[in-house]
Amino acid sequence: MTVPHNHAAHDHDDCEGHGSNLRDHPVKLTPGRKIILDLLCEAAKPMGAYDMIDKVAETTGKRPAPISIYRALDFLLENGLVHRLSSRNTFVVCGHGHAAGEPLVFLICDACGSVSEDSAPELDTCLDHVANAAHFARKSQIIEVSGVCARCAAASL
Repeated sequence: MTVPHNHAAHDHDDCEGHGSNLRDHPVKLTPGRKIILDLLCEAAKPMGAYDMIDKVAETTGKRPAPISIYRALDFLLENGLVHRLSSRNTFVVCGHGHAAGEPLVFLICDACGSVSEDSAPELDTCLDHVANAAHFARKSQIIEVSGVCARCAAASL
């Protein structure tokens, strides 16, 4: 079963789990990585690395080097705790548990910036067909779709 996750309107009290309970997650976070994960969880929309630098500086009083933010993000990406939205060069916390390598679809609202995450295992066969026909070994299966969310569409009526 897939579970859509709207990063702009989720319950931040549930954030500790980031879709699957972090307390049960085998990854131990350094204080710096935890700060980045917490920032992404609390954000009402996807954040860029330089936005994170500013937020960390506000929170801690120290301005981190960009490389430290990117290293933390790389670690969080590798461990499936965050996703990168390539079209926006931003990051979002993983909205729900899904299998590694499972195709993901992000619905990104051009009006308000909200992001809904959904896993799409049914796309796996279609992507296999396209990749195999091109003799292509696929690696990433993240699809980003831009448009207008229901809330913004209703507001424009």
